[in-house]
Amino acid sequence: MIKRVFGVIGTAAVLASPALAGPYVNVENNGGYSGGDYVGSATDFHVGYEGGDGVYSFYAQGGPALISPQGEDSEFELSGKVGGNIQTTENFGIYGELSFVTTDDDPSFGTKLGAKYSF
Repeated sequence: MIKRVFGVIGTAAVLASPALAGPYVNVENNGGYSGGDYVGSATDFHVGYEGGDGVYSFYAQGGPALISPQGEDSEFELSGKVGGNIQTTENFGIYGELSFVTTDDDPSFGTKLGAKYSF
């Protein structure tokens, strides 16, 4: 019974998703831990745009990020991400992302590269 309910909810979510690309808002919190100790978090308040054509999709988003180190004052910085996906087959895709956040000293950059196989 529970599996059936989750299946119906999942199907409804997919069917309710818009097929068109366009603007969106994304609020995301990332917490950090080192050796089991909490070191702080970053909360992004981004506005973005996503699109694609056929097997290609992309997104770009940016805005303020609230940086909250443990035991220190929080401050706002600027952050952003750009990324994309290539769906090579119905079940396999390759994706990547480049992100940044400003700091008092030097900007910080991050990358993400991966592959996803769906059963």
